[in-house]
Order: sequence, then C-alpha cells, then structure tokens
Amino acid sequence: MSGAAALEGDARRLPARPLIQRLVGAIWRALPVILVCIAWQVAPMVGVINPDALPPLSAIVTAWWGLLTDGSLVSNGLISLWEVVAGLGLSIIVGIGSGVLMAWYAPVEAIVSPLMKSLYPMPKSALIPVMILWFGLGASSKIASIFAGCLLPVVLSSYNGARGVDQTLIWSALGLGASRRRVLWEVVIPAALPEIMAGIRNALAISFILMVAAEFLVGQHGIGYLISFLGDGGVYDAMFAGVLTVSAFGFLADRVYLLFMNRMLRWRE
Repeated sequence: MSGAAALEGDARRLPARPLIQRLVGAIWRALPVILVCIAWQVAPMVGVINPDALPPLSAIVTAWWGLLTDGSLVSNGLISLWEVVAGLGLSIIVGIGSGVLMAWYAPVEAIVSPLMKSLYPMPKSALIPVMILWFGLGASSKIASIFAGCLLPVVLSSYNGARGVDQTLIWSALGLGASRRRVLWEVVIPAALPEIMAGIRNALAISFILMVAAEFLVGQHGIGYLISFLGDGGVYDAMFAGVLTVSAFGFLADRVYLLFMNRMLRWRE
C-alpha cells in the first residue's frame, strides 16, 4: 500500500518538472534583457552615463505612464499603426501578385523585372522626400513611403518562391488536365507560401523603420512625430519612452506574425 502511495506521489510530481524547466528556460532567455535594464537603471545614477543624455529606466517608465494617461501615446500610436497596416497591406497585395506573375508569365517579368532591379539598391528612406513631393504632407505620403519600401522584399520573395517550385509538381498537374490558372492557384502559390511569408516578415520590420522615418519628416501626428517633438523640446525621458514604444510595437508585431506564420505552414510538418 505504501509502495502504491509512493508511486502515486511520484506521478503527481512529474508534471511540475517540465513547468520548472520551461520557467528556467524563459528566465535564461530573458537574462540579457534583464541585465541591460539593470545597467540602464544603474549607469545614469552612478554617473557612468550623463543622465541628461540617457535618463534612468525608472524615469523613462514614469514618463511612459504619463504619455499613456494623457492620451498622447494612444492617439499617436493608433495613427502610426494605421499607417503601417495600410502601407504594408498594400505592399503585400501588390507584391505577391507582381512576384508570382513575374515567375509565371515571361512578358510580366520582362516588364517588371528591370524596374525592381533598378530600385532594389536604393535606400528605402530615400523615397520619403519623393513621396512627400507627390502626395503632400498628410498620411498619404507616409503610407506611400511604407508601401514603396516594403514592396521589394515581398516581390522578390514571391518571385523566388514561385520560381523555386518543383517542376515535377507542375508537370504532373498539367499532365492530369489542370489549366495553367488552376496550377497557379493550387500548386504554385501553396508551394511558394513559405518563402512568401518569410519575405512579408522582412517587410514587417522595414515598415516600422519607414514609419518612424517618415513621421520624423512629415506631419503633426504619429509616434515618430512625438519622438521628434519631445527630443526637440529636451524632454528626453519621454522621448526614450516613445522609442521603447516603437520597439515594443515592432517586437509584438513580429511575434504575432510568427505565430500566424507557423500556423499557416503547419502542413509542412
């Protein structure tokens, strides 16, 4: 009886070990961030770094809470997120269509490929003044800048993914009587999806960079404008709070997209 009780006790203790292991693993992965936060707090306080140039992390958190409660962080953050969603969404739609059609139809590649090759080496932020000239100082120029900068990674990943599809799959589908349009939708695009989604992930990171850069130059709204305004006014703790907010937005967006990407590509397993 005592042996059975001991076995039952061991069985109850077994699930705790994986939980502890996961907790220890999470702490270990977060350790570099924790150390940076500690150094950020301590260095300005002991005079290693000028507090005017880099305020302590506690002061930045306090300033962040002030920006949140007075509504400026929320209102400007929503505007910035809308610009990212609009610009990135347009680049995904146009980029996937252009890249796949370039790989599938030679005339489309002959027309679009030289344009893509000429724009690829250009720094993406160099397009912002052009978009301001064309679309003015409103949200349209910022959305257009994000669209133009995010388009190339999506086009290239879609093109490479569609061109890299196993020709045996295409020949088999055509040999069974499928039309080229049906092969495109049911064979080429699903097979190219992993590389397409990887290109979209790159474009997602670029979209936040371009959003901030465009708002530095244009307009009176958005997180980038808020950072620039606070920096010009010498309110550096609040300025760093805005910078950390953008970083958090980008990190969370990447994590959410990665979960979505893994779910969409689960069929590969």
